[in-house]
Amino acid sequence: MSETAPAIRIFVDADACPVKDEVFRVALRYGLQVYLVANAPLRVPKNPLFESVVVARGIFDGADDWIVDRVTPTDIAVTADIPLAARCLEKGARALDAKGRVYTPESIGDALASRELMANLRAMGDMGGGPAPFTARDRSTFLQRLDDLIQAIRRASR
Repeated sequence: MSETAPAIRIFVDADACPVKDEVFRVALRYGLQVYLVANAPLRVPKNPLFESVVVARGIFDGADDWIVDRVTPTDIAVTADIPLAARCLEKGARALDAKGRVYTPESIGDALASRELMANLRAMGDMGGGPAPFTARDRSTFLQRLDDLIQAIRRASR
């Protein structure tokens, strides 16, 4: 009886994702299906492994809901949206952001609390600005963490 690898898929919360090309490159190397989920059509390389999914505009969390409805324990979600990462973790999937931060069931509570604290500080005017600029080091970290997650899923399925 031959052992088959799990059907790992990558779901990308793609509207403002800076690592789409990196996801495509890794997915090609492993032969993984990728879904870019957004509110508008996005260009994807011509390859049957890659699909652009457009959710209805104006529906709050439409892309998030589409991803959560389909994600499974052998899938990876790429998102900067911490509540979406939490929802994916609840379904047993893996989640990471574009800077390579891997969300885990152990770390997601702190991430949600930090997000809430920062939102409150911004609302009170105590904090301005946005996230730090995306760097080449962030891109490299993302690639390494994505590869690590794929390998972990493969090991767990053996």
